[in-house]
Formats: sequence, structure tokens, C-alpha cells
Amino acid sequence: MLIKSIFTNSTGILTSRILGFIRDLLTASILGANIYSDIFFVAFKLPNLFRRVFAEGAFTQAFIPAYAKSKHKIRFSSVVFLQLFGFLIILSLLVTLFSSLVAKAIAIGFDKQTIDLAAPLFAINFYYLPMIFVVTFMAALLQYKHHFATTAYSTALLNLAMIAALLISQDMQKYEITFYLSYGVLAGGLLQILVHLYAIKRLNLCKIFHFKKHQKKEENKFYKNFMSATVGSSTSHLSAFIDTWLASFLISGSISYLYYGNRLFQLPLALFAIATSIALFPMIARSIKNKDEDKALRLMKKSSLILLGLLSVSTLIGIVFNEFIVSLLFERGAFDRTDTINTALILSMYLIGLIPFGIAKIFSLWLYAKEQQFLAAKISVYSLAWNIVFSLILIKPYGAAGLAFASTLSGFILFFLTIKAFGFKKFKELILN
Repeated sequence: MLIKSIFTNSTGILTSRILGFIRDLLTASILGANIYSDIFFVAFKLPNLFRRVFAEGAFTQAFIPAYAKSKHKIRFSSVVFLQLFGFLIILSLLVTLFSSLVAKAIAIGFDKQTIDLAAPLFAINFYYLPMIFVVTFMAALLQYKHHFATTAYSTALLNLAMIAALLISQDMQKYEITFYLSYGVLAGGLLQILVHLYAIKRLNLCKIFHFKKHQKKEENKFYKNFMSATVGSSTSHLSAFIDTWLASFLISGSISYLYYGNRLFQLPLALFAIATSIALFPMIARSIKNKDEDKALRLMKKSSLILLGLLSVSTLIGIVFNEFIVSLLFERGAFDRTDTINTALILSMYLIGLIPFGIAKIFSLWLYAKEQQFLAAKISVYSLAWNIVFSLILIKPYGAAGLAFASTLSGFILFFLTIKAFGFKKFKELILN
């Protein structure tokens, strides 16, 4: 079942990423690497950051163990859904009202004219966040029932919607194109909701809203773990977000170089590490709930060894053929040879950290399954703090490439601290036996 689930997630993610690269290829060709691509990427970065934190970690890692242990599953899931969805709608409305302030806070290096251009895009793109929460909630219910295909393939719909937006608007002014892309993001979110609703109905999981008088102990424990898991799951994404924020002080195009380089880095991370963790986590959570830690450890060993081999090959290929990969995918239209060289260097800096980020993700599942989200959060905070220190040290001499390498260094710290929490002795015995 593990291999089948990993394969389902990997093929779904691969399909989505192929379409994502087609989207990026068109974006690079039509928009290039300039102020217009920068303001769209910054506006899309914030909801996309939350999407990755929600969908690839925090919510699922807190929700599935709590849902598995809940004695009133329908009531518990109903309360959690309505409370979080309501909060995100209110937050989205506030971002709409204060979009200029949000844009200035996120891209502090932008001047007033650029902030004015970016603000409307922030207001539009942020509504993707409540949409993706609805998707993530339904995906968690499906994962608990060991149904992964819908969620794995649904992200492709976002890329298809954005590709359609690019094709429709390709002959327009560049600023107009950014609006079409932003509305394409919302269309993609709506399509993802629809396909998950269909899967929920097929598996007879539609009965999710049910209320009666109850104690709030289950929800309170969930929210405590969820807040910790949010920090614990977001290290790599927050690192990329910090890169974007600091890159706004560098030359025009730096944000785009980091975006394209990180997109390529995220392919093997998502295809192998994230696909494996999504498939593995419900199995580990069930094993620990049933007090069968030996089974959980066997599953982790099998997964981590397979993952180590896949990530090692990916790192080697990516670094050796970095310029060729970037050139093949992006070097056309407004994206020139200089852009290729700059992006390829950043890609190599990110790829050095591929193995530690990937393996740390697997072993962090042990902490989440044991509901040690607070400990995982502390580890991430330390890693993120070191990322900021490294970024401030390396940004001046090495520019955008220094920011990418700072993220990689923080990945090694994340790996070390995660294995320390898991137990060095237990890790050694797991790998060698």
C-alpha cells in the first residue's frame, strides 16, 4: 500500500509540475524577468506560501491524528472547518481593504510606484487562501480513507487555469497580463474545490456538518497542535519567502531568478519527499495510535532509504546540468542568456540542501504522529533564525545566490535538529539494521 500510495502521489505531482513548468515557460516568455513578473510573483507568494504550509504539512499533520482519536468525528471536523474557514474569509477581506499596506510589508524594498502596481494583485490573489483551505480540509478526510489520487492530481487544475489566462492575455500589456494571471489563480482554486467535492460525494463523506452540545477539549488540543505544526511545516517555504523579501532590495529581476530557481528545486522535493510524506503520515499515525511503533519505524526506514537514493540522483543531475535545464525550460522570448546563468547558479545553491530538507521531512512525521508539534515547531524556529542570520551575512557579497545558499544551510540545521529530536541512537539503529 505504501509504494502504491507514493506512486499515486508522485505521478499526480509530476503531472502538476509538468504543467507548472509549461506555465512558468509561458510566464518567462511573455512576462520575462522584470518589474511586472516581480510584482505578480510577490502577490502570489503570500497565498501560495500558506497553501504549501496547509496542504503539505500543518493542517494535515494536526488534523489526522486528532480526527483518528476523536470519538465524535463529524462534529469535530464540522467545528474545525467552520471556524478556520470563517477566520480566513475575514482575513482575506482585511487584505483587500489594506492591500497597499500588505504589499509594502511583504516587499519592503519596492518604491511607492511599484507598491501601487502590486497592491491590487495582492487583493485578488489572497482569496486563493480560503479556497485552498476548503480543498485541504476535504483532502485530509480523503487521505484518512487512503484516497490520494484526487488531491495529487488536482493541483494541475491551478496550472491549467493560469496557462489559459496567459494564452488569452499574451498580446496585452504586461500589467494587464498580471491581472489575468491573478484571476486565473482563483479559477484554479474553484476547480480544485469542485473535483474534491465530487470525490467526497463518491466516498460518502458528505455528512460533515453536525452539531450538538459538547466539550471543546478536542478542538482546543487540535488548535494547539495546529499552531505548532504551522511553524514546524513551514521552514523551507518561509525561507523562500524571506529570500523574496530581501531580494526586493537587489537589482530588478532578482525575485524572478529566485522564483524560477526555487520552482526547479521544489520539483524533486515535491515529487519524492512530499509525495512520500503524504502517503506515509496516515500509516504512521495509525500505527502509533495502535501502539505498534515497530511497524511505524519499518515504514520510515523503507521510505527514507528510497528517498535518499532518489534525492541524491536528483541533486547530482540538477547541479551538473543546471544551465542546460534552465535554458531548456525558460530561455526564450523575454528570458535571455543572462537570466539563464543567474537562475542556474541559484538553482545549484538550492539543490545542495535537497537531501537534508527531504529526509528531515520524513523524520518530522514521527514527531507529528506522536503529537509533539511544539517540539517540531521549536526546531523550525531555530532553523529559520539561522536562515535569517546566514541571509544577512551572504546577501551583500553574493546577492540572490547568497540568499539561496542561506536557505540550504538552514536545511542542514533543520535536519540535524530533527534527527536529534528523533534520537541519534535510534536513527543509527534504524538505518544500519
